[in-house]
Amino acid sequence: MAVVVRDLEAALGFYRDRLGLPVELVLPIESDGVTIAFLPVGESKVELVQPTDPSTGVARFLETRGEGFHHVCYEVTNLAETLDRLAGQGIELIDVVPRKGAEGPVAFIHPRSGHGVLVELIEAPGGPAWSTLKY
Repeated sequence: MAVVVRDLEAALGFYRDRLGLPVELVLPIESDGVTIAFLPVGESKVELVQPTDPSTGVARFLETRGEGFHHVCYEVTNLAETLDRLAGQGIELIDVVPRKGAEGPVAFIHPRSGHGVLVELIEAPGGPAWSTLKY
């Protein structure tokens, strides 16, 4: 689950300092115009996303909708095959091929196909897109 925030440090003050979640990683993703933080919770993670470029979709989302839930992420074994299957079923994709993400190859499904929810797919470690994208 990803939460878009205006101020990453302030958000960490709540999730890390108040709720006691450990911080696994804080990483600027310049290509996406964001800085992210991952906080593990059991086998899942909370991802905090702060836009750093006001022209990005994440920044526009923050300005129009405010802080809060941004997207959910699901792991798949073969991202390219999954994207092909979903496209064949008429699912509207934002990314039609895997692209490099913070923790592995990713692609997004448009919220119109996700019943109002932006869905991120990430390929499981060792999948075919890992070598293609050179991790």
